[in-house]
Amino acid sequence: MTGTREAPIEPRRAPTSAPGSVADRALRALVRIAGSVDGAIVAFSGGVDSSVVAAAAHLALGPRALAVTARSPALATGELEAAREVARAIGIAHEVVTTEELAREAYRRNGPDRCYHCKTELYERLGALARARGVAAVFSGANADDLGDWRPGLRAAAEHGVRHPLVEAGLGKEAVRAVARRLGLPSADKPATPCLASRVPFGTPVEPDVLARIDRAEGALRALGFRELRVRHLGSLGRVELAAEEIPVALASRGAVERAVRAAGYERVEIDPEPLRSGRFARALRLREEPEGAAGAGGDQAAEGGSST
Repeated sequence: MTGTREAPIEPRRAPTSAPGSVADRALRALVRIAGSVDGAIVAFSGGVDSSVVAAAAHLALGPRALAVTARSPALATGELEAAREVARAIGIAHEVVTTEELAREAYRRNGPDRCYHCKTELYERLGALARARGVAAVFSGANADDLGDWRPGLRAAAEHGVRHPLVEAGLGKEAVRAVARRLGLPSADKPATPCLASRVPFGTPVEPDVLARIDRAEGALRALGFRELRVRHLGSLGRVELAAEEIPVALASRGAVERAVRAAGYERVEIDPEPLRSGRFARALRLREEPEGAAGAGGDQAAEGGSST
């Protein structure tokens, strides 16, 4: 991760020099968008996208900006504390709410619209909090690159009046990372970490014990030094997907990898020889449903079920 800041970002001190760098111009645009409301709650995972939105909201609104992280069994171990670290670096007020998407039968059923039900739960909670606090807006971390992906969560956002400052500013992932580096955010180079349910194939029910098994397996692999990974839940099989540069390391230490995943509760372990690609289950679904020749219309970075950041 990029180095942390020595002090929180000071509100209302966005770069003002013109024309400045691309990152400076993007940040100024975001601050203008965030400042168009009297107050905002940011749906805050601590990933790079929501971190940049939170920083812009803090710069524009100061104490009238609040970052809120949702805690549930689908949140990977360590992600909540990482979000707290980023919020401290930004200087934005930060709170945690508990969401209960697992109480929703449609979510547990794990159809292709799973993320819609998860985000509906989240935005209902954030909307209620915004009304209770007299806050005008709820911001998400969706970016412009997400618009071509399989993102049922965006439908939930539209139904709840959630705004997407990164989309409004026309910023894709690389521009967002550039802004994060400009601000020195600790999440600037953080790999995407979608919810644990994204490791479960559509049609396989999402249950707490399944999420816990995935979490244990991924935590064990991170303890071995792997950084960007998924453990896909395929019943008794845990399929390990890694960034391209980490695959040779895993194959050279296959025994340790297999022991780590088996200790988490999987009977069989497979190391995927292909590099990790986000949204593999969503992409497979789209390929099955699209007519011949239409594959790929949704872009190469199809979502893993929803916004990860």
